[in-house]
Amino acid sequence: MATDVALRMRSLVNQPLVRRSLPMLGLLGVALAVVLAWMAIGAPAQKPLFASLGDSDKAAVAAALDVAGVKYRIDGDSGALDVSTADYHRARMLLAGQGLPKSAPSGSASLDALPMGASHALEGERLRGARETDLARTIEAIDPIETAKVHLAVEPPSLFVRDRVKSAASVMVKLASGRTLSDAQVQAIAHLVASSVNGLNADDVAIVDQAGHLLSADRSDPLAAEAARQIDVQNRIEARYRDALSRLLTPLVGAEAFTAEVHADLNFDERQATRETFPESDRALRQEQSRWTSADNAPPAVGIPGTLSNTPPPASTVSTTPPAATQPGVTPGRTSEDSTRSFELGREVSVSRSASGQVRRLSVAVALKDSAKKRSGVELAALDALVKGAVGFDGTRGDTVIVTSRPFQPVTVDTPVWWQADWIATAGRDLAVIVVVALLIFGVGRPLLKRRNAAAEERRGEIAGLIGTELDGHRSDVTLDMIEATPSYAARVALVRDFVRANPARAAVVVRNLVRDPVDA
Repeated sequence: MATDVALRMRSLVNQPLVRRSLPMLGLLGVALAVVLAWMAIGAPAQKPLFASLGDSDKAAVAAALDVAGVKYRIDGDSGALDVSTADYHRARMLLAGQGLPKSAPSGSASLDALPMGASHALEGERLRGARETDLARTIEAIDPIETAKVHLAVEPPSLFVRDRVKSAASVMVKLASGRTLSDAQVQAIAHLVASSVNGLNADDVAIVDQAGHLLSADRSDPLAAEAARQIDVQNRIEARYRDALSRLLTPLVGAEAFTAEVHADLNFDERQATRETFPESDRALRQEQSRWTSADNAPPAVGIPGTLSNTPPPASTVSTTPPAATQPGVTPGRTSEDSTRSFELGREVSVSRSASGQVRRLSVAVALKDSAKKRSGVELAALDALVKGAVGFDGTRGDTVIVTSRPFQPVTVDTPVWWQADWIATAGRDLAVIVVVALLIFGVGRPLLKRRNAAAEERRGEIAGLIGTELDGHRSDVTLDMIEATPSYAARVALVRDFVRANPARAAVVVRNLVRDPVDA
């Protein structure tokens, strides 16, 4: 059976028409190979846009990319949307501006993919991964956080107390550009994770940002917590002053023409005082009592008033000295007076507490970049006054503001070596495509063309030889190819005559087709 097929194929290839078509078929094959090589090598590298998206999110993302004119393809195996590396970041920004994708993959997706008959260990790991994913999605709902990753170190409970391991967790958060987390938000994340895991304490949750800074300090030490709070307050106050200077100087000298530093010396001493006062104006007379006493030497009166006493009066004596004169308005014999007054007094109790974190001293330094024309002293004095007004300069507390103009050193940027440039990969890919195309053309296509030309020349020689013999005598094996290949008119007429003589029926058909009315055709 195989021998018959081989013989048939050989006979098919050996036919004159097929042999004449082989070079052209080879050229078409080379052209097709070049096109396929260009599509395979010259196509830009693809990169998955999002992974593990739901069907609704994929449809929304595809519709947005179609509207924006961004080309994409759907991976047949994973179903992910792939875009070229050149359009990757543009597509991500475009979709982020439209709020796509709407939802992130949840932990239930990993549980749905859990195979039947899975081992207990695999089931436990999948459950823990699902819990970590759900916690990460919940933490990402906080405003300053872009992405979050949660790791839980939870061991299964043991029957033996000595073998029990304390649970712990770690959270890695990626904050938005220019955003920070407050202490309250850090504690909220720690308590959120601790409340979601049985037996986990909030003090055992470590929270780290993308820069490697530990956000969850040791809250068990009150001194460390207070020191961290004071540093945070100082940083925020200094940042507020720097922001005010930036808004003031940017329109005047340019964004890259100055640099400013602020140091705020804060007073974190806490004082509390209690004072009790009795205001002089806030009193009223409540009660007043007066008592008069007499100091006269005459004996007191005895007996019954209005009657004479049985005791005779004493003998009268004559004094040669006149009696002492009494002052007018004074009753003789009254020597003392007692007076008692009671007042209602007002009472005032005040408690004062000094605020913590007040600015005790402020130091500001502003360096201006020298322009083509050196700044004058008047201009520097005006800028100094503006800076003092922006930061609220107070000379009584010892504030200092220094504004100077100096030439800035040029910023040196480390440029990558030439083979690490972005265009090297594109140029290498294009060069590889050109080399493959050249190999196909000059290695396969050119030999086929030479072979085709050699076969054509050989055929022309054979036909020329046959024509030469036909001019001497008449032959019955004249073909249409021989007639078409005849160079001269006389030889072609002779061959046509012999062809008509040998094939009258075919000649009649040809003549009939020539004289047929075009309308009938």
